[in-house]
Amino acid sequence: MSLNPLADLETVLTTAGLHQGLTFLNQRVSHRFTAIYRLDGLMMRVVDMVDKEGGMDASTLEAVPLGDSFCQFAMKEGRFVTTQSSQDTRLNVHPYQGVVESYVGLPLTRGAGELFGTFCHYDFTGRPISDEEYVFLTQVASLLPKFL
Repeated sequence: MSLNPLADLETVLTTAGLHQGLTFLNQRVSHRFTAIYRLDGLMMRVVDMVDKEGGMDASTLEAVPLGDSFCQFAMKEGRFVTTQSSQDTRLNVHPYQGVVESYVGLPLTRGAGELFGTFCHYDFTGRPISDEEYVFLTQVASLLPKFL
């Protein structure tokens, strides 16, 4: 493992592109999915997605209504993390509570703070994320927009 994973990620993004960058990020966590979603009116549209199990591609979860997405909370609050949504009272009556069981998402901005969408890891199973990895993800959220 490198002493500077952010520099490693930037190299992957520069030389191999966004999908390989998301693959790099997905390999660091236990979550099944790693994705970037773009805000498009009242929809969240997938820009790219990696499925650790290879069963789904970006077209499978192509668009989610903003009001049904966990992304809405990440964009509103500046981050959103749940490791067991079925037990998370913040999500009571949410349509994906207990379906997407774990989610960690951060907003992505471009230019002068213009909201682009979100970067997230998620899974149908409860998955924790370490504090160290979360800090790394906040750095990732600052780097990714220049590759979108």
